[in-house]
Amino acid sequence: MNNHVSSKPSTMKLKHTINPILLYFIHFIISLYTILTYIPYYFLSESRQEKSNRIKAKPVNSKPESAYRSVNSLDGLASVLYPGCDTLDKVFMHAKNKFKDKSLLGTREVLNEEDEVQPNGKIFKKVILGNYNWLSYEEVFVRASNFGNGLQMLGQKPKTNIAIFCETRAEWMIAAQACFMYNFQRMWAFSSLKCGLKCCGKGVPVVAQWLTNPTRNHEDIVSLVPRLRHIITVDGKPPAWSEFPKGVIVHTMAAVQALGAKASVENKPQSKPMPLDIAVIMYTSGSTGLPKGVMISHSNIIAGITGMAERIPELGEKDVYIGYLPLAHVLELSAELVCLSHGCRIGYSSPQTLADQSSKIKKGSKGDASMLKPTLMAAVPEIMDRIYKNVMNKVNEMSSFQRNLFILAYNYKMEQISKGCSTPLCDRFIFRKVRSLLGGNTRLLLCGGAPLSAATQRFMNICFCCPVGQGYGLTESSGAGTITEVWDYNTGRVGAPLVCCEIKLKNWEEGGYFNTDKPHPRGEILIGGQNVTMGYYKNEAKTKADFFEDENGQRWLCTGDIGEFDPDGCLKIIDRKKDLVKLQAGEYVSLGKVEAALKNLPLIDNICAYANSYHSYVIGFVVPNQKELTELARKKGLTGTWEELCNSREMENEVLKVLSEAAISASLEKFEIPVKIRLSPEPWTPETGLVTDAFKLKRKELKTHYQADIERMYGRK
Repeated sequence: MNNHVSSKPSTMKLKHTINPILLYFIHFIISLYTILTYIPYYFLSESRQEKSNRIKAKPVNSKPESAYRSVNSLDGLASVLYPGCDTLDKVFMHAKNKFKDKSLLGTREVLNEEDEVQPNGKIFKKVILGNYNWLSYEEVFVRASNFGNGLQMLGQKPKTNIAIFCETRAEWMIAAQACFMYNFQRMWAFSSLKCGLKCCGKGVPVVAQWLTNPTRNHEDIVSLVPRLRHIITVDGKPPAWSEFPKGVIVHTMAAVQALGAKASVENKPQSKPMPLDIAVIMYTSGSTGLPKGVMISHSNIIAGITGMAERIPELGEKDVYIGYLPLAHVLELSAELVCLSHGCRIGYSSPQTLADQSSKIKKGSKGDASMLKPTLMAAVPEIMDRIYKNVMNKVNEMSSFQRNLFILAYNYKMEQISKGCSTPLCDRFIFRKVRSLLGGNTRLLLCGGAPLSAATQRFMNICFCCPVGQGYGLTESSGAGTITEVWDYNTGRVGAPLVCCEIKLKNWEEGGYFNTDKPHPRGEILIGGQNVTMGYYKNEAKTKADFFEDENGQRWLCTGDIGEFDPDGCLKIIDRKKDLVKLQAGEYVSLGKVEAALKNLPLIDNICAYANSYHSYVIGFVVPNQKELTELARKKGLTGTWEELCNSREMENEVLKVLSEAAISASLEKFEIPVKIRLSPEPWTPETGLVTDAFKLKRKELKTHYQADIERMYGRK
């Protein structure tokens, strides 16, 4: 049932069309070059392979149920970044004192906005952006302090609720630091208005302050949160909403900061947080049901970022991080806090302005990555998969000479990095243009949120000339769990436990996974350590189901994910309880395994596998790639509009043939291969409610959305 095994280089090589005699000569030249460059490399440096083969984690005792710890934390788990900095306000104070005049938060200036009419008649908003304007550590500290004091002057009490509806930007982090400083600890963080209204409208007692963007529909908010008293807008002047009931006051963020700057702190002493106070109530993505509010304490977050920072070599003032993922999700928040605590610069971006080719960047203008040239970047698999497909589409459009040159370099580098060697000439002359898509200076890509396919991971290693650190963690573990080491180029693994936590495997009899399995122990992943959070807000039953404390008082999280430990102590995610479906004939199908095997096809933009125990086969919902599907239709002599092609049974069958061939190549079992599919003409976006902000599938919502198609596909023989 292992759906993310490490792939051999030979299975991921690209196919070329070079004359065999010419190819023999090229291989001779390559072999000669390899020998000449390898000799000094061998004597002057320790190979990546030797580092990769080291033991990275060990069980703490000989029992099968023993927890694994990093070899760097066998004697005790790490819990603080700096001595005495046991709350987030102290961490920021330490960073502010150490990096006072260094740049911290950067925002690009908007020079112009234009409406651009597309060939299909749709209008896209395009922007022309200028340089990054920076706030220093000292300036961010002052703004956060003034904002927190301003909120206090408006009547905000410690340990009361503040909700943040805001895109990822500097003001989000400033507001968060204000909450940390003044112990406004129940800082509600929502990734979308829809999610927030649903949660606020069903049991949240008070939302005392509201930081948001003025483009939102605030009238709906007020009707659902009757005890709301203040709305604080990030941009521009507060609009006049006559629909607001009496008592609701609208402010700008700048006005609240000005109020805090003028007010005397002595009049209202600042309430300092304690390590066990709640820093943030962060909502899960809702990929498997309704979002749950996770109560994360100061000590939880600090332990988590302590573990993450240890896996990033030489992290410091020379690093530049590009922030564009939702700050309302733990991956982005923890990544930015790691950078903030180590003197890095954080430049803000968005998925629509990230690269030169991004949807909102006017042609000829530079995207954020080209301007910022980040050294560090976090991404979810969906983003990396898109980059992979876009680059490979460009490769296929090259001339025969260019394409074959790229393929030779790609396959050569794949062989070299599998041996632990570097390829400086290929990096400089062949992959420089691809590397420049992310600014050209990236030294580490961190991927989290979902499993990353082996093909995409290897592609990013090769073309962006940097390690891809796969991470594993949950909101419930403050985002921390494992991260691969930078010199480990194996695919399909998520690394060893971080120094802040330990991991053990619990038997899951129903799925057939046991920690006594040979050759590798398997079972449900349990994470223990100070990074394990306090539980779910106002959900005692679910907290008891997912969390427990052992006899030593250590808190543990039952993740629901199935893992396997390699001999060197690295973890593989091989299944997920909620993704595992038992078919009518008794076979177990891992839906995530099926999707991972098929989603990298050029023909597929997104795919959701579905099955239930009342039927004997798997079906699927597919968002096809418009260019590839249109070309396939042309080859088969089929015509029609985009919607007509997607609704065509003939096209469903043609796509199904492609999927079946790919599934066989990926060694899926016969019962795992989708038998019927539905093509969706509309992409799945967070706005449609069918995927999360991190683009993870919302299976429950997808099932409801395609219910009629499910009945058709299971009813039609």
